[in-house]
Amino acid sequence: MRKFRSHGDGHFSPQSFATLGQGAVFEDGVRVWHPENIHLGSNVYVGHDAMLKGYHAGQLSIGDNTWIGQGVFMHAAGDITIGSQVGIGPFVKILTSAHAIPEDQQTPILNAPLTFAAVRIETGSDIGVGAIILPGVTIGEGAQVGAGAVVTQDVPAFSVVAGNPAKVLRTRTP
Repeated sequence: MRKFRSHGDGHFSPQSFATLGQGAVFEDGVRVWHPENIHLGSNVYVGHDAMLKGYHAGQLSIGDNTWIGQGVFMHAAGDITIGSQVGIGPFVKILTSAHAIPEDQQTPILNAPLTFAAVRIETGSDIGVGAIILPGVTIGEGAQVGAGAVVTQDVPAFSVVAGNPAKVLRTRTP
């Protein structure tokens, strides 16, 4: 049986980030793990009670002028790259790892190995309140993800997606 251990309390100091641009704002209750693997651009806003988990082997990179809402959860075990001028609504979850499904029924899924896949959210995109972005997904430039969407596959640039699973509803016109 696997033994669990604490990941720490998530308290951080701005000096501990790999990169921290000018004008970053951290609201009360923000928690950060492995800030040494987190790169934040300039003028990044991180809302109340957000959790940024850089992970010991993954990287989290957030571009300039990006807004992260309250209660957002990012787990960058498999790397997360977020472009500039991206809006991430409150309570969004971005995941980059999952347990493999064991081939035998005797092995609990919790004890199966983790698989990792990077998430990329390109410049100018907007992620609606409560959306969930699953491992391996790329959100194209200027795309909009609807509130509560569960994104299981790549979203083309300038598309509008919604639903569970998220489906393309239309393309934003130039």
